[in-house]
Amino acid sequence: MCLHGQASPSWRSTHIARDQRTNRRIRAREVRVVGPAGEQLGVLTIEAALEQANQLGMDLVEVNPMAKPPVCKIMDYGRFKYEEKKRASEAKKKQVVVHLKEVKMR
Repeated sequence: MCLHGQASPSWRSTHIARDQRTNRRIRAREVRVVGPAGEQLGVLTIEAALEQANQLGMDLVEVNPMAKPPVCKIMDYGRFKYEEKKRASEAKKKQVVVHLKEVKMR
């Protein structure tokens, strides 16, 4: 139940999803790891997953914190954020603004 003035739980979960944890900010002990090409690497300890990401020169990004165990992907986080920002700006450009016409009656 949501009291007046408090954010709903669904809002909080979507807000957290936009702010992904990376590398040492991931709190889980074990994570399901997806490689840079999309291949499943299995369930690994956070240390082993970070080691694999470091060997590839990439970041470990938590993509689904609500799963058991959380799902993390090895990717270049800076490039990911850049592409996400670029997609958002393209979507904003394509957005149609509705103008209401005004009619005055006497």
